Amino acid sequence: MLTHTLEHGVLVITVGRDPGIDGRAALSTQMAHLIEAHAPTPVVVDLTDRAASIATVSAVLRAHQLCDRQGVTMSVVTQSARLRRLLGNDADTACSRLTLHTRRDAAVAACFTPAA
Repeated sequence: MLTHTLEHGVLVITVGRDPGIDGRAALSTQMAHLIEAHAPTPVVVDLTDRAASIATVSAVLRAHQLCDRQGVTMSVVTQSARLRRLLGNDADTACSRLTLHTRRDAAVAACFTPAA
C-alpha cells in the first residue's frame, strides 16, 4: 500500500492502492511514522491512480495536519483532477496551504529549490 524514498533530501511517500475505509487508519499511522522519523525533511505524497479514493484523501489530509504542526512542508502529486479538487476543497484552512502537483519531479523540485 505504501512505499517511501528520499529524493534530493525530500521524503517521497507513494501510496500505491486504495486502503479502503478499513485501512485508512493504518495508512494514516504509517504516514505519520515516516513523517515524524524524517522531520524536518519536506514531504511529497505521490498518489497513484489505484490509490484514488476518499479514504486516501482522508489519510493525506491527516498527514498534512501533522506536517503543519511540525513545520514540515508537504505537497501532493496526483493525476486525478477529482482528487486534486477534493484535497484542495477539504484541506484544513487553519493549516498551511496544501500544494498540489500533477508531476512528481516538479513536486520534489519545488521542495528543494530555494525561493528566489
